[in-house]
Amino acid sequence: MAKSESEMTWKDLEIGCIVTEPGSARSYQSGTWRSQRPTYNFDRCIKCGLCALYCPEGCIGPNKEGYFEADLYYCKGCGICARECWPRVITMVEEEEK
Repeated sequence: MAKSESEMTWKDLEIGCIVTEPGSARSYQSGTWRSQRPTYNFDRCIKCGLCALYCPEGCIGPNKEGYFEADLYYCKGCGICARECWPRVITMVEEEEK
């Protein structure tokens, strides 16, 4: 089987297979993959933005009131935001069937 010129091989990958384009989920609707989603208790929020800083997909940003929350269209439900939120604003809950 002949290889086309546009096909990637293992030699084309970055060393360690690192992600070279952070936040690439913005190109795809990836929110349907998750089994958990973040919920928020903004009464505890100090608006520090650590959740946004640690989000591997960059899908967390400030809302109109300045509180940070995930765009569920892109959020994969990894839970890193909840783990890094030291005031415990974010809780991961099981995703509901649609």
